[in-house]
Amino acid sequence: MPEPISAALLRRLERAARTAAKASYSPYSKFRVGAAVLADSGRIYSGTNVENASYGLANCAERTAIFTAIAAGERAITAVVVYTPTPRPTMPCGACRQVINEFGPDAGIVSVCDSKHRAVTTLAKLLPEAFGPRDLK
Repeated sequence: MPEPISAALLRRLERAARTAAKASYSPYSKFRVGAAVLADSGRIYSGTNVENASYGLANCAERTAIFTAIAAGERAITAVVVYTPTPRPTMPCGACRQVINEFGPDAGIVSVCDSKHRAVTTLAKLLPEAFGPRDLK
């Protein structure tokens, strides 16, 4: 992670992501995902995936959490924790990576699952040379 966060804060983010997954609206995929983002303010925002009968209109947990933070007045995030009910951790999709880049180009990404496995990386590794606000100046 770019700026190390404490183990206690990381546990809080993971708990928030796991709790958010319980509220998932995923009647089609049955794939409950939860995410928690750490804003620059230090506040944690969580979100879950929300599916739609018109599949293209679904929203991922990561974007739901980020949009919730932005709606609360935040403008920057430093970390994203994603929980999936899988034996191995899963990374954010491409659309989520692009949205993370908008508000946290240096964000750390932690993916957790139903086993002891976890994946810890940065957005820069997941989306190298990303297009973003810097490119529009």
